[in-house]
Amino acid sequence: MSPFIGSTPRTARWQHLRLTIDRGVATVTLTRPAKLNALTFGAYADLRDLLAELSRERSVRALVLDGEGRGFCSGGDVDEIIGATLSLDTAQLLDFNRMTGQVVRALRECPFPVVAALHGVAAGAGAVLALAADFRIADPTTRFAFLFTRVGLSGGDMGAAYLLPRVVGLGHATRLLMLGEPVHAPEAERIGLLSELTEEGRAGERAAELARRLADGPALALAQTKALLTSELDMPLAASIELDAATQALLMNGEDYAEFHAAFTEKRPPKWRGC
Repeated sequence: MSPFIGSTPRTARWQHLRLTIDRGVATVTLTRPAKLNALTFGAYADLRDLLAELSRERSVRALVLDGEGRGFCSGGDVDEIIGATLSLDTAQLLDFNRMTGQVVRALRECPFPVVAALHGVAAGAGAVLALAADFRIADPTTRFAFLFTRVGLSGGDMGAAYLLPRVVGLGHATRLLMLGEPVHAPEAERIGLLSELTEEGRAGERAAELARRLADGPALALAQTKALLTSELDMPLAASIELDAATQALLMNGEDYAEFHAAFTEKRPPKWRGC
């Protein structure tokens, strides 16, 4: 994401989510607890635009994505999205589906790690938002459900058919996307869908701890690692090795690399600058 901006000022207030920033860690909270944080057209658009703004500013070094109340996110709102889409024409439906995919791309392409803090339901689009994060920290109440076929749509929504096989393997992804059955936290951990399973009620705390650790680390090195993990999913080995070599040459010319050597020599912790 380019850091250069035009005339549009930073958004002062987000209508469909809550944003807090503390020393480089952004926390983005979905705020419709009465509806299990079901997504609306506006919520998708806010997520898309917020991630773009934070990516351009380069002041955020890690992001926590969580949901207020009893669950993370129950997916698209049945009335405000599913009901509303029945009256849209093909061009409008394509615009909507492209927008939801842009949110997933923004999560994968933003230059900072994203940590999803999960509890309760993560269903439909909520499951894909969690899937698009770099880390998924969940407590035992968490249950995933990729519900798209249950409403008569393809299970490959918002990039799910791309991302899920690469996280849990083709066999598990086929089962989850075709059947839409719930996957509770212990099974999610077993098949590799979770980064960490916490005690009940501690997912938010652990996600914040991990985000702080990431934010205090070498930001440019972490950003490039994320970019390579995404870019190299479909590359042949030779192209991946060449991209790795170019990236390392770039980072070896950076201040953090020299800072590590100075800190090691002086027997002190490095003071990462993210450049």
